[in-house]
Amino acid sequence: MTTTPAQSPASPLSPASSLSSLTVGFDLDLTLLDTRPGIKAAFEAFSAATGVPIDADLVVSRLGPPLEHELAHWFPQERVPEMATLYREFYGVHAIEPTRPMPGAMDAIQAVREAGGRTIVVTAKNEPHAKLHFAHLGIEPDAVVGGLFAEGKAEALRAHGAGVYVGDHVGDVRGAATAGAFSVAVATGPCAPAELKAAGADVVLTDLTDFRAWWEGYRG
Repeated sequence: MTTTPAQSPASPLSPASSLSSLTVGFDLDLTLLDTRPGIKAAFEAFSAATGVPIDADLVVSRLGPPLEHELAHWFPQERVPEMATLYREFYGVHAIEPTRPMPGAMDAIQAVREAGGRTIVVTAKNEPHAKLHFAHLGIEPDAVVGGLFAEGKAEALRAHGAGVYVGDHVGDVRGAATAGAFSVAVATGPCAPAELKAAGADVVLTDLTDFRAWWEGYRG
């Protein structure tokens, strides 16, 4: 297990101060679920339908920001809303079936529940598709909130009283900090451990297979 503690003198929430909150928030893409095969298939079909060449491998190498951010690399800004609507039609057809849980994801959710806690998913992904993913895989988080990225995730984290937020992107670290939640970063997405640490993550784990051991220590 690779665990990198925060270097700052004070974390947004220390373990001792957060024991009253057992609600843990999780990001979706490359934190709980490996959506890369499905997103690649959806973008390939979308590219063929629109006639616009899109490097789907490049797309899945930088997951995290909202869909509109990615589409702006391939379409004029004025066409992005229209293309986002069209792409989501392909997403529902191509991206759900190939998606699988990330290593340790199921156990991480179970670890929180065994402690009497709640799990919420806060993601930049379109909320109906996020819920469809979990229904397809038989995963039942206590709440799923979509359409939020980076600092915007703090809205849902605060509303649900999350004391911890787990994500793979520097935007997730910023969202946790804005919400005053303890930031747990997993190095399973586009951001390297050093980048996550520099962004202010309180702890950096190799992946969610390390979560249970960290969680038990965090809770004291």
